[in-house]
Amino acid sequence: MKRFAELIQQLEMSNKTNDKIAALISYFSTADEKDKPYVIAMFTGKKPRRPVPTALIREWAVELSGIPAWLFAECYHSVGDLSETIALILPPPDHHTDRKLHEWITDLALLNGQSDAVKKEFIHQAWAGLSTPERFIFNKLISGNFRIGVSGKMLVNAIARQSNTESSKIMHSIMGKWSPDEITYQELVEGKHVNTDNSWPYPFCLAYALDAAPADLGEIRDWQAEWKWDGIRGQIVKRNGELFIWSRGEELITAQFPELHFLKDDLPDGTVIDGEILAVKDGNVQLFSILQQRLNRKTISKSQLRDVPVGFYVYDILEHEGNDIRKEDLASRRKKLEEVLARLSNQQTILLSPVIQFDNWEQLAELRETSRTNNSEGIMLKKLSSLYHSGRKRGDWWKWKINPYTVDAVMIYAQKGSGRRANHFTDYTFAVSDGEHLITIAKAYSGLTDNEIKEVDSFVRKNALEKFGPVRTVKPELVFEIAFEGIAVSKRHKAGLALRFPRIMRWRKDKKVTEINTLDDLRQLLASTYAAEKE
Repeated sequence: MKRFAELIQQLEMSNKTNDKIAALISYFSTADEKDKPYVIAMFTGKKPRRPVPTALIREWAVELSGIPAWLFAECYHSVGDLSETIALILPPPDHHTDRKLHEWITDLALLNGQSDAVKKEFIHQAWAGLSTPERFIFNKLISGNFRIGVSGKMLVNAIARQSNTESSKIMHSIMGKWSPDEITYQELVEGKHVNTDNSWPYPFCLAYALDAAPADLGEIRDWQAEWKWDGIRGQIVKRNGELFIWSRGEELITAQFPELHFLKDDLPDGTVIDGEILAVKDGNVQLFSILQQRLNRKTISKSQLRDVPVGFYVYDILEHEGNDIRKEDLASRRKKLEEVLARLSNQQTILLSPVIQFDNWEQLAELRETSRTNNSEGIMLKKLSSLYHSGRKRGDWWKWKINPYTVDAVMIYAQKGSGRRANHFTDYTFAVSDGEHLITIAKAYSGLTDNEIKEVDSFVRKNALEKFGPVRTVKPELVFEIAFEGIAVSKRHKAGLALRFPRIMRWRKDKKVTEINTLDDLRQLLASTYAAEKE
């Protein structure tokens, strides 16, 4: 328990991914072998049955602390986490109990079916022998609610490095069906309960941004043009009767998209296809903001399936009849892809990404300007002779995106960055005007030169008005042009809208705060975006 409590403290002390991965690697290298599977289970959302209701835990903590219920409520409101609040208000321990994490979890499971009196006695005895950090962990074990800022990818990367195992195999293994009390850490790492060879994806082939005129690429007959879709890049793997869906971020997302599960029967064994997961309704690709409603959900409701159906736009095939065909040219791969997709039963959900027909580069440039009418980001240009490379290879694949939307906004908050920017204010919050008030619309931290960062940092230090933890409120004087890819309705933001991929385009030293855009400007842009989508 003590070692796990130390891990949690280390994870919460830093917001840097590398620091967290280092802490996880250290833990899995030194922790008790029986504890490790339980930790992985907790971080991947495998919750045991809750042995004691939350209301009873709260009641017993108030009783033991001797403080009135109203004061506990105020403390809870201030701390914001019930497990931490209880750990902080309990009287100091009168002894120390040194037990392993898995032993505590096993004993808590045995409380199921016991009387409240037995449960209360066990909980009291546990609190009496644990330090405050250990009590916090113990309380979390009861609730099963671990939100410690460790993503699935971060956990997988840490285990992969610690065990010297491919991250894709680790992801497949921990996403499978297993129980921490029935499997060892080594068996979990080795994937004894699954066949990891069935699931592994290929490294994705990526594109460079086109930084020159397309005419410089040469003859148009050497190139294939497709729309650049704005969704979730993914690979669908079908081997030995099993289906797996991987994101470009190396996360196994099969369960999130049940609409694609028919491929387990339809797609031939030994097939891997590459494409984009998109929200597709009535044959039309929807905005990315709509697709977001389906992302990172453990369960998908019937209403979500109805309101935000997804499709998979396929644009490449990497494995055919069990053979790796990435070294074949794009033209050959495209023919095989068309043949495979033509045999599928549901061609409304699995769609072949269309090839754009054009006679010259000027015509393609005109077509590119219409990208937003089909909710794409621009055009992809792929050399017909290109192989499917791992990562980027300059000259073969290009992304030719349309120009972003822009808005002039004023900086009102600033926060220090991380890494080499830890000593400078580099994370900024921007606002537009709403009548006589300013209302925040985006955060951004990229787009300025090193000299501009130093200049803005100096301004923040001299013109800070208030301090809220690491955040500084500053005089609303610096105007910036903010670029973004899209705009959508959002109930999470005060402005009622959200910008997609906001970043600083340039510092508008030529503009005063009275010249920034208004919230109405953005609302009109939002209205025109939805009007164009309906057309």
